[in-house]
Amino acid sequence: MLVLACGYAGYHLSERTGIRALAESGERQLELHARAVESEITKYTYLPSLLELEASVGRLLRTPTGYRRQLVNEYLEGLNLRSGSLAVYILDTDGRVVATSNWAQADSYLGEDLSFRAYFKDAMQGQPGRFYGIGSTVGEPGYYLAHGLRDGERLIGVAVVKVKLDALEERWARARLEAYVSDENGIIILSSNPARRLKSLRPLDEATRERLARSLQYHWSALEELQPLSSMTLGAGIEQVSFATTMADYHEPVSYLAQSRALSDTPWRLTLLTPMNDLRREALSHATLAAVACALLAFLLIAWNERRKVIATRLAAREALQHANGELERRIAERTADLRASNERLKRQIRERRQTESNLRKTQDELVQAGKLAVIGQMSTSIAHELNQPLAALRTLSANAVRFLQRGAHDTASANLQAIGDLVDRMGKITASLRAFARRSDDKGEAELEKALDAALFLLHARLQRLDVQIERQIETDAGTRLGIDQTRLEQILVNLVANALDAMGEQPERRLWLNGAASAGQYRLEVRDNGPGISPELRVHLFEPFFTTKPGEQGLGLGLTLSASLAAAAGGSLTVRHPAEGGSAFILCLKRIGA
Repeated sequence: MLVLACGYAGYHLSERTGIRALAESGERQLELHARAVESEITKYTYLPSLLELEASVGRLLRTPTGYRRQLVNEYLEGLNLRSGSLAVYILDTDGRVVATSNWAQADSYLGEDLSFRAYFKDAMQGQPGRFYGIGSTVGEPGYYLAHGLRDGERLIGVAVVKVKLDALEERWARARLEAYVSDENGIIILSSNPARRLKSLRPLDEATRERLARSLQYHWSALEELQPLSSMTLGAGIEQVSFATTMADYHEPVSYLAQSRALSDTPWRLTLLTPMNDLRREALSHATLAAVACALLAFLLIAWNERRKVIATRLAAREALQHANGELERRIAERTADLRASNERLKRQIRERRQTESNLRKTQDELVQAGKLAVIGQMSTSIAHELNQPLAALRTLSANAVRFLQRGAHDTASANLQAIGDLVDRMGKITASLRAFARRSDDKGEAELEKALDAALFLLHARLQRLDVQIERQIETDAGTRLGIDQTRLEQILVNLVANALDAMGEQPERRLWLNGAASAGQYRLEVRDNGPGISPELRVHLFEPFFTTKPGEQGLGLGLTLSASLAAAAGGSLTVRHPAEGGSAFILCLKRIGA
């Protein structure tokens, strides 16, 4: 019984250890391949929106003619060839294909009605269309990305790019990896094993089957359910499943450790299957070794016990003395080892904490820089507008100056050249402000509030003019008042707060912005308040959480307030919010005064 118990315990412990090791290895593999899938499905997302910049596409959608259709067909054919996609095509507002990259092929999409596709409906509602399905023309699967094409404020058509994801399956097959991706309907759309493709992971009721059949998302596939022979949950996102083998010379079921993970920016899930048959064979070997070792140990113990009985009397005193001496030496050795281990742990913890603090500082600096670049990216349209106006004026003035010089009107030409110089100075101020805002900084330094406010309002000047914002600025400062924060970081906080206020007031008929500042008790308190719609109570608790944003679509990263609060805290200050009864939001920045 003891031998059998040892064998069972060895098998059980070996299996548990092996499953834990497989799970840890599988988790790393799952993360690696999940990121590969996410990279594959997002690398084409920019392509449909580029077609909005092609003038010939807009002319075709506004006034379709045969000549314009042929121009766009040839353009799309070249674009499709260079990008490596399956097809690129243009739909009008009725969902009919008016131009396509495969116009010269027998199975061309030209003239086909695709208004029933979900990606078309999403794009017509102003949302990015994302859809995986099987083509209704040739039955070829692909991932569709759609973008609504606009002429001013009017939606005039939809651009669609269809890409293949078969490269993922080929890489899995070459790596002998068992994995599959399931979509929001629980249907396997990508699989290293073709037998599992287009199988359902859960039972589908008749209403769901009818809806999927009408959408033609999976063409005419039967969508049979993938039913494992057995299934057992081992933990969060981990299951032990077994399937019947598809090998002709091997009939035993194959057990897998199934680990799944949701993919970013899609409702899809990636599942990794790690075979467990080798693990169980290894556990059985360990169980056999444990049983043999137990039997050998029992035999040795019996032999030793018999010998001990023979020499017990003669060696009793010596054994007692040796035992006491050995026990003392053992305790000394254990104590010494414990002290050494404790000392090493303390040294390691000190090194780890120092390294962690260094990494945290570096990460914060990188996040601060990323926040600056994100703000500059959001302001890129306004900055381009600010630069385009003086550039156009420069072109006109320089041409006029040449004509006036040719006519001998030197006074007028000199005035034009002076105006050109003023415009160049204006452009220099814009670019100098951007360079100053984008440069790296640290936690230490001193800042002038008035200078930081002027820089922030200058960077956002175009948006302030476009939205016609009334600014009420009441800043109380003494001569030489300086704040205990780096100048660039203070500018970044103010840019984030004012930009958020402008976003909040975007739909208001009358937009007002209050900038109120006053000094008290060694600190300076600045309040940035808007007359926007305010923030709902259920969202207020999440305002300073990373990646939380109330802005629609892809307009915000959710890092502005988090970084601003972090920068204020690093400088010994704080960033809080209050919600006035008269509406809007008010963010309060408190910083230490230098020399107060």
